[in-house]
Amino acid sequence: MALNLEKGQKISLNKEAGGALSIVRMGLGWDVAKSKGMLGGLFGGGGDSIDLDASCLMFDEQGSLKDVVWFRQLRSNDGSIQHSGDNRTGAGDGDDETITVDLNKVPATIKTLVFTVNSFLGQSFDKVANAFCRVVNHSNNQEIARYNLSCQGAHTALVVAKLYRHNGEWKMAALGESSSGRTFNDMMPVITGHL
Repeated sequence: MALNLEKGQKISLNKEAGGALSIVRMGLGWDVAKSKGMLGGLFGGGGDSIDLDASCLMFDEQGSLKDVVWFRQLRSNDGSIQHSGDNRTGAGDGDDETITVDLNKVPATIKTLVFTVNSFLGQSFDKVANAFCRVVNHSNNQEIARYNLSCQGAHTALVVAKLYRHNGEWKMAALGESSSGRTFNDMMPVITGHL
C-alpha cells in the first residue's frame, strides 16, 4: 500500500519500499479541469488539453546545476535518468509523463534531484485537475508513495518533489510549491530555495 504524502513530508525510499531500491519511476499525471459554467470555455476555462512538462534537475553538494532531463533532453548525460517523452494533452488515465531514475547510476557527486512541472504554453494551473506525482519501484511496479498536488491557481509551474541523499540513502520530500515560468529556467530561484 502506497504512502500518501502531505506537503513538506519527508520519507526514506528504502524504508517505504521494504528494501533496497535500484530503479524508481517518478510518474506525473493530470487532467484538464472542467470549465465553469456555460461560458467558461469562451473565457479561459476548460479546453480539452493542457501541455504540462515534467523535468528533473540534478544538483551537486554545492547546489550547482549539473544536468537536466526534460522534453528537450530525454536522457541525462550520464545515462542514469530517462524521460518518457512529452505528453501534450494530459488525456487518459495514469501517468502522463514519467521520469525513470537508476539510483545506483546517479553519480556520487549528485546530491539532489528536483522534479518540476511547467505549463509550456503558459496555461495557468486553474485549468489543471487531479494532478499527482508518485514514486514507483521499477522492478515490481509497486507504488511506494503518492503525493496529490492541490495545485489549482494562477501560477504556471510547480516544484513537485525532490529525491536527495542523506546518510547514505535516498529520501524523498514532497514540496508542492507554486511558481511561474514556461520552463525550469524561469523557476530557478524557487528551485534552489529547496536544495
